[in-house]
Amino acid sequence: MKRPDIPPAVLALSGAHMVSDIFSNIYAPLLPLFIPKLGLSLAGAGALAMSIQLSGSVAQLFFGPLADRWRPRVLAVAGPIVTVSCLAFAGWAVSPLMLGVILVLGNLGSAAFHPTAAAIVNRVGGERRGTAMSVHVTGGAIGNAVAPLVFAPYAARFGLAWTPLLALPALLLLAGLLRGVPEVRLSEGAGRNGFGALEPYATPLALLWTVVVIRTVVAIGFSTFLPVFMVANGLTVSEAGFAVTCYLLAGSFGGFFGGPVADRFGPRRVISWSLVLAVPLLASATWLSGPLSYVLLTAGGFFLGSTLPVNITYAHMIAPVAAGTVSSLMMGVAWGVGGMAVPLVGLAGDRVGLGPALLVLAFLPAVAALITLALPPGGPHVEAAEGAAASD
Repeated sequence: MKRPDIPPAVLALSGAHMVSDIFSNIYAPLLPLFIPKLGLSLAGAGALAMSIQLSGSVAQLFFGPLADRWRPRVLAVAGPIVTVSCLAFAGWAVSPLMLGVILVLGNLGSAAFHPTAAAIVNRVGGERRGTAMSVHVTGGAIGNAVAPLVFAPYAARFGLAWTPLLALPALLLLAGLLRGVPEVRLSEGAGRNGFGALEPYATPLALLWTVVVIRTVVAIGFSTFLPVFMVANGLTVSEAGFAVTCYLLAGSFGGFFGGPVADRFGPRRVISWSLVLAVPLLASATWLSGPLSYVLLTAGGFFLGSTLPVNITYAHMIAPVAAGTVSSLMMGVAWGVGGMAVPLVGLAGDRVGLGPALLVLAFLPAVAALITLALPPGGPHVEAAEGAAASD
């Protein structure tokens, strides 16, 4: 079977996604340095992580519908530029408040980019939209994964004060990539736009949204506190950054394979089995030590990450309207709500230790897997929902 060509626009957006997410993930790798410099408790560190999720995710509720109604290319181009330009100055923060302001401003650029870019990819992806979404999401996942390798050794060698210099190569790279973002329109016709267009699909979208929230709690909780957990167990900041990079890279590879596998076997099957398989791997990694724990952690990251592009394409299957709004719900609101649980993980870590807190977190994907059983294997009967929408 001939391998489908990936549209150049998808490759350009995937590259911009990678650069944007490298800087969006500046906080966690540098957290072991921010904690002593700014006097942060684990609960305070979790609160800053929550501010990242609120600004970078929940704010997508505004940008997703805006992309449906306005000019998505403007949002897709401006978003990564704002993200890099602001977050590069995180190392200059001299107080938790200043760091929070920098994180919020930078992640508003991320909020503008993510639902818009995903909607554009869904529009230009052709017949294999699952594969196109996997390529796009993998770009961001690789960015998240390599961020610890970029920021942790750099800050350890040169100090936090020199992080703004990293914006220069990133902005030069974006200047080339963002030229490939096409002019498209996400909404067609004079029908309802935004959240009103999603009413006929509310029940299956709500179930899938809940699955994404649970997955996000686990993913953000692990990626935020693993560096601290590993440093507390004897690793250096750079070693902890490398271990987390392996975990995140495995998730990016999982995301790359998840979309094509879902194109062949169906999204529900891929989501449910991936979540189930992640549980014993992540749980074992929290109480074992040595190389075996890293192998298990990496494998758990692979299966957890494989659900990410599938969740997005499945949502577009469920509701083939208002693509920007659908993306904002699955990427923005779900990730934001999930991120709001991160302070609870930090609070539990302060009370009982990070090991037990992460162990409990590792079992949550099993709950999400049970919820997927209520979703039809190939997507809901869209024709019936569209008929209901047409009759409104």
